[in-house]
Amino acid sequence: MCLISKFRNKTFLLLTLLTSGFILFSIGMVNAEEKAQTKIKVDDSSFKCITEMTSVRHFYVDNLLGNLEKTVAVAQAGTGDYPEGTVLQLIPNEVMIKHQKGFSPATRDWEFFYIDVSADGSKIYQRGFANVNNRLGLNCFACHVKAKPEFDFVCEQGHGCDAIPITRAMFGALQRTDPRCKANGPVTAEDIEALNQLGEIVKTLAPKP
Repeated sequence: MCLISKFRNKTFLLLTLLTSGFILFSIGMVNAEEKAQTKIKVDDSSFKCITEMTSVRHFYVDNLLGNLEKTVAVAQAGTGDYPEGTVLQLIPNEVMIKHQKGFSPATRDWEFFYIDVSADGSKIYQRGFANVNNRLGLNCFACHVKAKPEFDFVCEQGHGCDAIPITRAMFGALQRTDPRCKANGPVTAEDIEALNQLGEIVKTLAPKP
């Protein structure tokens, strides 16, 4: 009886240790998953006046984790992998943000955002990976997935992406008239003309209700 009792006690102890270890392992996995999901927190306050970001050629960059130097270096080189936390913008309403490695392999860890902007700030309208469309009704993922691997999902001329019907004059005008920017100068006649032309394109290409 004593031997049986001792055996039962040892078995119970072993099961307890195994169960405890499994619970601790499970908690560790959950914590790791939560950490992976929340490493780069993005909300309405993550966005700012586009011209307060760092200008590289015809677009703007930033880094939510403070690694702006590496982001700028890759942007200026025009090739290579952007560091996590990178923010890329061509126009005020459309944003790409780079998450940590493995966050979204299908998009090389980029998340796309379509945001509403006003003098009061920014508000996320859409966010995601393969389901976000821009103001022309074009899918962000469908365009950026065509970029050659060395360009890390970023579309510029010659990168392999489909051309968009927006001229540099048009997106330059959008950048200079971002309503979140406090230091905007007077709108020029050239910018007004470019914005009017863009308005006609939007009317033509935007999905019909």
